[in-house]
Amino acid sequence: MGKAGKSGRKPSIWRGVPRWARLCTVFGTVLTVLSGAVLVGTEVLMARYEGAVGKADLFGDQAAGAQAKKSEIKGPLNILLVGIDPRTPTAAPLADSIMVLHVPASMDRAYLFSLPRDLYVPIPPFKKADFPGETTKINAAMSFGSKVPGANPDAARGFELLATTVQNVTGIKRFDAGAIINFTGFQKIVDAMGGVDMYIERDVKSEHKQPDGKPRPGNTRGEGYVGPQAIYKKGNRHLSGWQALDYVRQRYPKNGVPDSDYGRQRHQQQFVKAMVGQAFSADVVSNPIKLDKVLRAAGQSLIFNGRGNSVVDFGLALKDIRPNTIEMIKLPGGGVFDGKRYLGEQFQEGVPDFFTALHNEQLDPFLLEHPEFVNKAK
Repeated sequence: MGKAGKSGRKPSIWRGVPRWARLCTVFGTVLTVLSGAVLVGTEVLMARYEGAVGKADLFGDQAAGAQAKKSEIKGPLNILLVGIDPRTPTAAPLADSIMVLHVPASMDRAYLFSLPRDLYVPIPPFKKADFPGETTKINAAMSFGSKVPGANPDAARGFELLATTVQNVTGIKRFDAGAIINFTGFQKIVDAMGGVDMYIERDVKSEHKQPDGKPRPGNTRGEGYVGPQAIYKKGNRHLSGWQALDYVRQRYPKNGVPDSDYGRQRHQQQFVKAMVGQAFSADVVSNPIKLDKVLRAAGQSLIFNGRGNSVVDFGLALKDIRPNTIEMIKLPGGGVFDGKRYLGEQFQEGVPDFFTALHNEQLDPFLLEHPEFVNKAK
């Protein structure tokens, strides 16, 4: 958006919206992985936020020197959201979380579903990284595609191969936008908001953290961690940044997550929805200092590509989506084994029908007939 002077300003499309409550679409769209919590804002704040968000060619469709063409954002939309937890700049990134946000033609609601990180699939050849192709766990696509000879890994290039792999699995022909979310950055975002309120569905013990947030020491015999564990008790809880991030990382039955990675997917979806609500709360949007801190933290945690449209453009396009209009989807799966050797996960019967319904814009009738696909996230 261009700047406007004190006179001659065009009428605002956000007239009647509280002044500091207006950045919620932009913030919620990216912060909550484009789930659309309606923040709207002044041109200065939107420009500041747009400038803070990292940009990269995540789909490999920008030829050298070419500029992405801007087009009107219309539904239906499919947006690929990938969470990474980078350890070091030299370590190849793995996709710790793979989510797809589907927005129907009405543009007033959304469906969010996750793909298991251990989904056992064919990853296609990728010449840019000299990758010949391999059938293995889907989260490795990010790592394989990111390799750059003689240089640090390129997460954007890894995203490109992962996007192609996800398209092959789901039948989605083209993603309209994509984002890489640094999960470690979420901790700063939650702390900038003053914490997040969410429902903990069962008692969960941390594999990684002590009650004070310090890392649990490793067992000297290499058998995992030892010492006291942080515990997240069932019920409505207020979590700080490190607690929220730690909670959504847990995936072991011994720690209270009996459905392993599927439980973690559900907790991540619950967390996303809770962050939408928190971002839209009066405590955030009516406090300009807090709002600015949250926006800057969110921007620094993301790399976004809208295929010609900015994150602000998408934020405005998804302005009608609210937390209660986001349907959380669970895709049932089970293990794949070679004898006794675990290879990964595979989708169960019915998932291909879900993808067919998505392509045909028939998700509502499909979910009425298959209520087991709806995540009962509080």
